[in-house]
Amino acid sequence: MAIQTQNLRRLLHTVEALSELGPALTAEREFSETSRLMLSAIMEAAGAREGVLLLFNDKPAMLTSSAAQGFALMPDPAFIPLLPKHVHALTAARGPIVLNSSTYSVFLSSNGNVAPELFKCLAPLKAGGRLAGVVALGRRPGDALYEDSELDALELLCSYIALAVQNHALTQTIAQRISENLRLMASLHGFYDNALEAFATAIDVKHVNIHGHSLRVGRYAAAIGEAMGMEPSDVAALRSAGYLHDIGKVAVDARLFGKPGALNPEEFREMADHTTVGYQIVSSVEFPWPKIPETVRWHHERSDGSGYPDKLFQDDLPMQVRIVGLADSFDAMTSARPYRAPMSVGSALSDLVRMAPDKYDPNVVQGLLIQVRRDAVGSNRTPLLATMPVNIAASDIDQLAATLQHKVSRGKMYLTKESGH
Repeated sequence: MAIQTQNLRRLLHTVEALSELGPALTAEREFSETSRLMLSAIMEAAGAREGVLLLFNDKPAMLTSSAAQGFALMPDPAFIPLLPKHVHALTAARGPIVLNSSTYSVFLSSNGNVAPELFKCLAPLKAGGRLAGVVALGRRPGDALYEDSELDALELLCSYIALAVQNHALTQTIAQRISENLRLMASLHGFYDNALEAFATAIDVKHVNIHGHSLRVGRYAAAIGEAMGMEPSDVAALRSAGYLHDIGKVAVDARLFGKPGALNPEEFREMADHTTVGYQIVSSVEFPWPKIPETVRWHHERSDGSGYPDKLFQDDLPMQVRIVGLADSFDAMTSARPYRAPMSVGSALSDLVRMAPDKYDPNVVQGLLIQVRRDAVGSNRTPLLATMPVNIAASDIDQLAATLQHKVSRGKMYLTKESGH
C-alpha cells in the first residue's frame, strides 16, 4: 500500500510538472531561464537533489551545460567531449539509464571538466530520433536508488523537454548561419571594394591625364548618395558603379586620350563606344549590387535626351545612373585634359547648377553641393576633394543651392500654370 501511495504521489508530481512546463516552454523568455525551469521540474518529478541539463553539439561532438542545480562542484559551463561510440550509445538508449561503474565509459568520456562519476542517472533527450541533449541527475535524498517510477516520470518529461531543446538548437543554428552569412557578405564586400579599386586604377592607366578618374568618380558618387540619405548598401553600389563606369575604355585606342584638340566624328564614335563595350564586359558578371551594367552603359546619357548611346531622358534613367553621370562630369570638369586646363571647383559647380534640370537631376546636383560645402567648412571626416583646393566659400555654395532651388520651383510653377491647375 505504501509503494502504491508513493507511486501515486510520483505520478501526481509528474502531471504537475507537465502542467507547469507547458507555459514555461511556450513563453517568450531567455533559454537559460527556461533551462532552469525544465531542470527543476525534472528533479522534482525524479526526486533528485542534483541535476544538470546538457545540450548536445555535433561539431565537435560535445555536451555543454545549460543549467545545473545542487552540485557542490559543477563548473559553469560544464562540458563533456564525446566519442562516436558515446553518441551512438546515447542515441540508441531506450529511455533513462541508471549508471554504475561499468557503464560510465559507455555513455560518457572523462575528458571534460566534470567527472562522469557525479551522475547516477542519464536521460537522453531525443527529438526525431536525433540526440538533442542529456539530463544528468546526481544523488537522491538518502542516496536512494532511482526506481522504475522515477525513470518512467523522467522518460515522460524528457520527451517534451527534448522538443524544447531541439527548437532552441535550431534557432541557434539559424542565428549562427545568418551571422556567418553577414560576416561572409561583409568580407565579400571588402574583397569587391579592393578588387574594384584595382580595376579602376587599371582602367585609367592608358593616359596620365585620367589617372585616378575612376576612383574619384566612385568616391564622388558614394558621397552624393550619402548626402541624399541613401542606404549603406546603395552607397556601396554607387561606389562600385563609379569604379567601373569607364571599363569599356580598355578597348579604346590610347592615342585618343592624348589628342590635344577636339575629336573628329569618327574618333568621337570610337570613344563613345566605350559605353556599349563596357556594358558587354560587365553584363556577364554577377555583382552583389544591381544596376552596374546599366550605369556603365548610360553614364553619358543626359536628362534632356542629348546623351549617348541610347538618347534616354531623365525618367528612363535609374537614380544610380544619374548620380554616376554627374560625378563623372564633375571630375572631368575639374581635371586637366590635353586640350584644356582644369576648371575650379566653384566654376564647375556653377556650370552644373546652370545645366540643371536640363542635363542633370537637380537632386543629385544638390547632393554634390552638400558634400562640397562640408569640405568648405571642414565637417567632412574624410575630405571629398582631397586632391584639389576647395576654392569656393560656404556662402557661395549656399547661393548656388538657392539658385538651383529657385530654378526647380519656378519650373514647377510654370508647368502648373501651363496645365491650368
